[in-house]
Amino acid sequence: MSERYKVIDSTLPNFITLTITDWVDLFVRPQYCKVLDESLNYCVQNMGISVHAYVYMTSHVHMIVSSAKTPIPEFVRNFKVHLRKNL
Repeated sequence: MSERYKVIDSTLPNFITLTITDWVDLFVRPQYCKVLDESLNYCVQNMGISVHAYVYMTSHVHMIVSSAKTPIPEFVRNFKVHLRKNL
């Protein structure tokens, strides 16, 4: 996570962006979008994350999320780990 932007309150909606290294257009293939869906659903079910909005772009993902249970930086870390295991 950037040093410039910090999550102050995870219970409030936070805008986050996750990018692919070198902005590679990975999400043009449906199977990779399916892995994104599965990883996001995993975090919603197991970490108590509320997803208010999201959009998959070809090389990055935008989300507005909040959680009373899990800090947002922990969610981002676990989401990326789950995503890497399944790609």
